[in-house]
Amino acid sequence: MIKTGSGVVSEGTDMAYADWEIEGSEISSCNCDWGCPCQFNALPTHGNCQAAVVFHIEKGHFGDTNLNGLHFAGVFRWPGAVHEGDGEVLPIVDERASEEQRNAILQIMSGLETEPGSTIFNVFAATYSKVHEPVFTSIDYNGDAATRRGKFGAAGFIKAMIEPITNPVTGEEHIARVSLPHGFEYLQADYASSTVETAGPIELSWQKSHAHFARIHMGTNGVMS
Repeated sequence: MIKTGSGVVSEGTDMAYADWEIEGSEISSCNCDWGCPCQFNALPTHGNCQAAVVFHIEKGHFGDTNLNGLHFAGVFRWPGAVHEGDGEVLPIVDERASEEQRNAILQIMSGLETEPGSTIFNVFAATYSKVHEPVFTSIDYNGDAATRRGKFGAAGFIKAMIEPITNPVTGEEHIARVSLPHGFEYLQADYASSTVETAGPIELSWQKSHAHFARIHMGTNGVMS
């Protein structure tokens, strides 16, 4: 990851971090059963954690670098629970981003420019034993939290379809929404079902596993709303 020199002193700490903020939406998917035990501090369904996530920045900045309208994504794998470590990540950044914007997004994803424990990027970063070289490709983001339907992809690396959870008896759509007032990723999310295939250095595959749609608004000091 590339370190920049645009840090400012965050209020309440003697550490200097870059001034950044992103606001937009996220679609997250993982190999756990619907609901994902990790959201409730429980162990993963299958004993390990695998995930593919995409973010859409509606409005954002990193220092003086404007990030409006860009996407970024990641493919993740841990041999056990996330907190047990030894994980790996493939950072994926929108090919439309300039070199300056690419560096900014990678800095955000690194978690280095965030107060400890306050965002998903910082928490996850402490669990990686391997960070693959980032890739820059086209990212497709299409999601509707209200209907819990969508799809996302990163050309050559991720293909994901999202659909509502359905009642196994009646086939009717099941609506589930979770609130995490002290969350480091989101404060509220709508839960769904995912079918995912990934390629590249981290190959993953699952059907009808966990997914969620969430609004994101976070920055140097953590989740903001």
